[in-house]
Amino acid sequence: MTRQEATAFYRIHSQPVYNTALRILQNPSEAAEVMQDTLLKYLSAGVRSASDAQAAAWLRTTCVRKAIDLLRLRRKEPVFVDVQDLAEEEAPAEDFAPGSPMPQMEQIRRAMASLPQPYALVLNLSLVEGLSYAQIAKMTGQKEVTLRSICSRGKLKLVKILKANG
Repeated sequence: MTRQEATAFYRIHSQPVYNTALRILQNPSEAAEVMQDTLLKYLSAGVRSASDAQAAAWLRTTCVRKAIDLLRLRRKEPVFVDVQDLAEEEAPAEDFAPGSPMPQMEQIRRAMASLPQPYALVLNLSLVEGLSYAQIAKMTGQKEVTLRSICSRGKLKLVKILKANG
């Protein structure tokens, strides 16, 4: 890949990769580091995709894995907890009533950032990144059933936070 091709590749893919890392890490400098590492790994490994979509998928998967690894190092605690360890006291939350104002994106971002790590990570990967539970399970090593439970509980917590702040 020539220098011009690498520069063009960087311009196209740097912002989406950075945004993915930022949603997971909630730290701009760490997100920038993960983005740089991900793009450098792609360019130095000689990975060549037939299309930009394939390159974007490879970059997203690698970025998510690197971000999860950094979370594990930073927190020095497991990113996930077992379903049995989660509190059973959570009652199902009611959805927003019809006609009530929908939360603004900034409110949702703040609420997502305030969620505990297992919930925030799984919700970001499933709702924002659009990954399936099978894809998330491959990346994290967790069972799909556990991920579904974490996602469901995370949605309940998110709705509770939005109602309390709204």
